[in-house]
Amino acid sequence: MIREIQSDYRRYRQYGAHPIVIVFLTQGFWALFQYRVAHKIYKSKFPAFSKTLQLICVFWQKWIEIITGISIPFSAKIGEGCYIGHFGNIIINANAIIGEMCNISQGVTIGVSGRGANRGVPKIGNRVYIGANAIIAGKIEVGDDCVIAANSLLTKSVTAGVTVLGVPAIIVNRNSSKGYI
Repeated sequence: MIREIQSDYRRYRQYGAHPIVIVFLTQGFWALFQYRVAHKIYKSKFPAFSKTLQLICVFWQKWIEIITGISIPFSAKIGEGCYIGHFGNIIINANAIIGEMCNISQGVTIGVSGRGANRGVPKIGNRVYIGANAIIAGKIEVGDDCVIAANSLLTKSVTAGVTVLGVPAIIVNRNSSKGYI
């Protein structure tokens, strides 16, 4: 848990944020910190102990969600070095999987969609940049180094290193997320 928090912190430092600003004024960091602690408790091997702490974490998560507008359930899987740059309206499904070194912009939804065998949540690769107000939904996979442009609706899997744009999102080029991350 400490390693993941440090990795998230380093990502904020890369963008030039002062340590005091990160810790006391950056809502994205608060939400990630709360998630990291709650996820560690969720994965704990001490059931009686963890159930009590999980209850506390549920209320803590709700408080963080209210003041930041960012909902990250403790059961989601988020890799190290995540960066949430702006306040609010970020919803991540409890079963979502997000890789390492990803950027999540404001207004993003990573959620469930589909019917029957196609119903599910996304699995997002490493170093993926998700633009403002993008929606990624359904049982899909997003390859490493992708860019999901602002205001896009992605409901189909995409391979690594592409940029998608639109509603529904389509591949517009083979530029990777290098330079965005």
